[in-house]
Amino acid sequence: MRKDIATGGFALSLLVVSALAAHAETNEDKGAALAKALPQASVSLAQGLKASESAGTPISGKFEIDEDALQLSVYTMKGDKFSEIIVDQKSGAIKKTEAITDAEDLKDAAEQSAAVAQSKISLENAVQAAVAANAGYLAASAIPALTGEHPVADITLIKGEDVRKVQQKLD
Repeated sequence: MRKDIATGGFALSLLVVSALAAHAETNEDKGAALAKALPQASVSLAQGLKASESAGTPISGKFEIDEDALQLSVYTMKGDKFSEIIVDQKSGAIKKTEAITDAEDLKDAAEQSAAVAQSKISLENAVQAAVAANAGYLAASAIPALTGEHPVADITLIKGEDVRKVQQKLD
């Protein structure tokens, strides 16, 4: 019986390692797909943040690969409600608005809104400044956070296969 437990434990370990490797491959594949697709977007992240203002205050934004297609997703807050806005990355029009209900997404939105509430600079302006300071790079995401008591935006920039992460102060 001990041999069966040991064998079963080994098999489980192999299964976990295989699953983690597949997850890492999937993330690498999505990263490569995002780097390839991002230059094809007609709408920049800053423009997507601006477009989403009609649905509330933008609190974060990112390009992502969803179902093998490039998607621009912006979290907004209006009062105490959070929404995810899907902005058409070709036209800049709002394609879809959906209330955020997932517990983890709500937690992220609450943290992001706390940072934005203390900001003196809009997320859109922070993205524009990061892009201007990094010639040739495109903004892929902007996620605000509080570092100590100071609001910052963690901005991911992509140029070809090169990924650069910068932090813009929001105060």
